[in-house]
Amino acid sequence: MNITFENPEKISGVLTIVIEEADYQEDVTAQLKKYRKQANIPGFRPGMAPMGIIKRQIGAQVKVDAINKLVGEKLYDYVKENNINMLGEPMPHLGEEPVDLDAPAPYTLKFDIAVAPEFDASLSKDDTVPYYDITVDDAIVEQQIDAFASRAGSYVKVEDYQDNDMIKGDVRELNEDGSTKEGGITVSGATLLPSRIAVEDQKALFNGAKPGDIITFNPKKAYPSSVVEVSSLLNISKEEAENVTADFSFQITEITRYTKHAIDQELFDMVYGDGNVKDETEFRAKVVAGIQDQMVQNADFRLLQDVRAYVEKKIGEVKYADELMKRIMLANNKDKDADFVDKNYEASIKELTWNLAKNQIVAALEIKIEDADVKAAAIDMTRMQFAQYGMNSIPEEYLNQYAEEMLKKPEQVDTFVNVAVDRKLMVALKDVVTLEKKTISFEDFQKLG
Repeated sequence: MNITFENPEKISGVLTIVIEEADYQEDVTAQLKKYRKQANIPGFRPGMAPMGIIKRQIGAQVKVDAINKLVGEKLYDYVKENNINMLGEPMPHLGEEPVDLDAPAPYTLKFDIAVAPEFDASLSKDDTVPYYDITVDDAIVEQQIDAFASRAGSYVKVEDYQDNDMIKGDVRELNEDGSTKEGGITVSGATLLPSRIAVEDQKALFNGAKPGDIITFNPKKAYPSSVVEVSSLLNISKEEAENVTADFSFQITEITRYTKHAIDQELFDMVYGDGNVKDETEFRAKVVAGIQDQMVQNADFRLLQDVRAYVEKKIGEVKYADELMKRIMLANNKDKDADFVDKNYEASIKELTWNLAKNQIVAALEIKIEDADVKAAAIDMTRMQFAQYGMNSIPEEYLNQYAEEMLKKPEQVDTFVNVAVDRKLMVALKDVVTLEKKTISFEDFQKLG
C-alpha cells in the first residue's frame, strides 16, 4: 500500500491511496473461511461447502468490506502520524471516477481533505482584556429575597376577587333566556383566572365577585382568538369549542390568592436547609454571598466572551477551503439541503475558528480535563436546575445521582466536557492576560453587548 498527500494550498489537499491485492487478501481469506464454517448450504454438510461456492456467494462483498475497512484504518493512521489537522471527514475526490473493485488490483482511491488553517492565537500579559467587578446593591438583594418568597408562596382562600386571583366553581351552559340548558355543557370544579380574559367587558364581570356569586359570561367572547382556552375551561375538544357561542353561568365556590411566603424561619429552612440560617440577618448575609458568587461567575463568563472577541480580532480573517467545507457540512447534515448550508456556513465557520483558537490556547496552557471535572460540571448544572425552582438545599447524594444519570447520555457528556474546559480556561486566563478591571452595576453589566 502506498499513501501520499499533496496540499499545496495548505488549507486542503488530496490524499491518494494505492491498494495492492496483497494488502487485503489475507483479511478476505480469513473472512471467507469464517463464513464457510458457519454456512449451511443444501447438499453439503455444515462447514464443508467448497470454497468456490462460498466465493461466488459472498466473495465480492467480503472483498469490498475488507478494502473499505483497510482504507479507513490506514487513512486515519496516516493523518495522525503526519499531524494533519483534518477538518471533518475525508470526501471523495471531485471529478474522480468510481473505482471498479471488480477489476484486478491495484486500486487507486483519492480523497479531498480539508485542513485547519494556521494562525497564532497565543495570549500573554501584552494582551489586555476588560474584567468586570459587578457591584451588589440593595435592590438586587431585595429582588432575590422576593424571588425566594414568591417561589415558596401558596394560594390562600379569600372572600373577594382581586386581579390575578384564581376562582373555582361550577360552569353551566345557558339557553338564550338565561335558563340552564338541559343536556348542555356542565363542568364541576372548573378553575378560571379572570385576569387572563382577553376582552375587558367580559373580564369586568368578575370584579368584586365573592364565593356564592353566579356570574353570567360568554367564553367565546372572553377568548375570541383562543380556542384552547375555551376547550380547557369547558373540558371539551378544540373542535367542539369552535362551535360554542352560548352564554354560561359560573357559580363561584372558592376564590384563592397567591401569597408570597413570609420572611421567617420556615423560608430560611426551605432555601438553605434546616437550621443553617437562624435569623433574618444571617439569611440576608447568605443571600448577599450567593449573589456575589453569581456575579463572579457572570464576570468570568463575560471574560471568556471578551477574550473570544479579542482573539478573533487579533487573528483577523481566516481562509478555509470554502467549497470543500460546504461539501463536508452538507454531508454532516443529511436531512438538509444546499440552501441550509449557504445560510449557515458563515456562522458555522466563525464557531469553528473560535474552537480551533480555543483548543490552541487550552493546549498552550496545558489544561487537562479529568472525569471529576466533567462530573462536577454535571452536578453544578443539576444544582442550577433545582435552584430555578427555589430548591437550594438538595442533598449532595441526590445531586450525584441526577448527575450520574445525565452522564449516561453521550450527547450530554460533550456539553459537560465543554463546560469543564471553559471553567478551567476562565481561571487560567486571569493569570495569562492583563485584566483591565472595571467596577460596574449589575444593571449596566446586563446592558453590555
